[in-house]
Amino acid sequence: MHNNRVERRGDMKNKSFLSRKVKNNIFAYLMLLPDMLGIALFIFIPILIALYVSFHEWNALEPMRFVGLDNYKAMLQDTDWQKSLLITVCYTALFVPLLYCVSLGLALLIQSIKGKVQHIFRTVLFLPYSVSTVVAALIWRFMLDPRNGFFNQILRFFHIPIQGFLGNPKQALLCIAVISVWMLCGYYAIIFLAGIKDIPKSYYEAACLDGADELQTFFYITFPLLKEVSVFVIVVTTISSFQVFDLVKILTNGGPAQSTTVSVFYIYQNAFDFTKLGYSSAMAFVLFVLIMLFSLIQLRLTGEVAKK
Repeated sequence: MHNNRVERRGDMKNKSFLSRKVKNNIFAYLMLLPDMLGIALFIFIPILIALYVSFHEWNALEPMRFVGLDNYKAMLQDTDWQKSLLITVCYTALFVPLLYCVSLGLALLIQSIKGKVQHIFRTVLFLPYSVSTVVAALIWRFMLDPRNGFFNQILRFFHIPIQGFLGNPKQALLCIAVISVWMLCGYYAIIFLAGIKDIPKSYYEAACLDGADELQTFFYITFPLLKEVSVFVIVVTTISSFQVFDLVKILTNGGPAQSTTVSVFYIYQNAFDFTKLGYSSAMAFVLFVLIMLFSLIQLRLTGEVAKK
């Protein structure tokens, strides 16, 4: 009888544990449901719609006409589309390394500051990230004005030839990359700072006892232990660099001489300026596939490096 009572109590405890676990799982899924619905509604469903529209010729005024793979074949002969992809890659090559180095450098600088000053400095660096992209772009457009901009006024004061900046085809893309870094470096510096603070202090104390200087400490302790954070920053910034649009639209509108016509801006032009919604949907879907493949390859390569 005693054994039966013990078994019954054990069964009741197991059932209560399972019921509690089921309730927790249901609660967790309910908490995730709004985000899952949002992702499905605003990401996956538009992707499927774009894929469907890409097989049609459509100007939003007349009924869609099925053309099969004609839009995708047209992309192979569209030199402007190919040029926009090349410009996007160039922007990525400028933006990602620059943002990585600046953010990591700022994180190290913040970490070296002690006391309440660190919190003030960290807040100040984060402020550009909180500014609206439109507002920041308009401010920078006035500051980089070729004639009366703030930076050219400084150059005149030091008797240096004025620069075209956003009006120069050779400088415009670099200016946009620098402005993007200015806006985002504070955010990613905080991410790097969190990774640095997770490194045990005992490692630095041991390095100090061994006589390592600050440069050796960085390359043999800090940098290797930030590999996982580095993978995250590189992958996320690469994805965002392929989607740059708002700064290009406000600062240069794709110019001068199409030097800043990145892929997303070219898709925008075909969709809303030329009303080629079928063709622009095909380009958007191809760009989505390219970003996904590039991100998977990059994640695989950087992941292998982080494991070493």
